[in-house]
Amino acid sequence: MKHSDSHAFVNQLLVYTLAMIVTSGSVGLGAVWLRYQIAATANHIKQTEARIDDCQRRLDETVTAIETEKSPDVLRHRDEELNLGLVEPKEMQVNRVEEDVESRLAAKHNRSLLTENGPALVVFNPDLAQPASATR
Repeated sequence: MKHSDSHAFVNQLLVYTLAMIVTSGSVGLGAVWLRYQIAATANHIKQTEARIDDCQRRLDETVTAIETEKSPDVLRHRDEELNLGLVEPKEMQVNRVEEDVESRLAAKHNRSLLTENGPALVVFNPDLAQPASATR
């Protein structure tokens, strides 16, 4: 049996057609998978934003409750309710802080890092191939 040239051409055409179908199918499957990933990511972002909004709402409610409890009328009522006998401070007794309190407390907390008794500094000398200990 001898194959003719037209039969060989049909076989090649069939192979190339199948290869094109497989390639376009895999590209289509990849596009569907990519759209699914985009949708899943968008859903995750939406859920995260909802949780952030919920946390912000609860934080605002807590701040409002704290501010309400700190008002002078509520404090007087609590004093009378608990029979504590507290009085309001005189203006001479009040010390108002004008500076940035967070920066001052952070500097106080980190002061030990900047002193001579702080952590030791290790310097590596590649010529000696052994670490040499040095302090600041």
